[in-house]
Amino acid sequence: MTDTQTAPTGLAARLREATTPEHRDTETRGFVTKLMSGELDLDAYVRYLAQYAYVYRALEARLPRPGDPAFLNVPALPRFSAIVSDLEQLGAPDWETSHPPLDATAAYVDHVLAIDDADLPRTVAHHYTRYLGDLSGGQAIAKRVADHYGATEDQLAFYRFDVRPGPFKVAYRQGLDDLGFTPDEEAVLFAEAKQAFRLNADLFEALDAAQPAAR
Repeated sequence: MTDTQTAPTGLAARLREATTPEHRDTETRGFVTKLMSGELDLDAYVRYLAQYAYVYRALEARLPRPGDPAFLNVPALPRFSAIVSDLEQLGAPDWETSHPPLDATAAYVDHVLAIDDADLPRTVAHHYTRYLGDLSGGQAIAKRVADHYGATEDQLAFYRFDVRPGPFKVAYRQGLDDLGFTPDEEAVLFAEAKQAFRLNADLFEALDAAQPAAR
């Protein structure tokens, strides 16, 4: 950091800075880069989507609690139903049978479900990692899947939100800044967000390894 630069002060900015290495590592995994560059096919996207159906079902199993920050329970954010709808439109209504969870997916799900509902720092860490990502990079994924693999609008409900992404992300980050976490709680938040990115990276590696051999 140069003399003219200052460290980020708000929690949202510090969380983003703290997780930048893990975020970059995750988004450059082989499966992701291949998916985004058009090297795969729509079947590969279906496999990806099915694995995340398990993850989002686990994330959304937690019920709202008194004292939750408002951004944690915005009705427009849950994605599980949209993912299931997409899988049905993509010809995989039987996704739980045709695409059982990979070991990395099962580990991710178990990790999420083991978090106590009252553990706000860890809950926020996973919420931030997935949902804010869906409002950002997820929009790029939707465009690439449509452009490269011919996915139609009714197969991409996962990426449609009944909120304006830009203003919502600003409000979300303000909500993070307003959490009032103690230093110990912030440390837990940062560590868990890093772990969340690693769990996603592991899932991408597993998807890459599970790719059918080229004929």
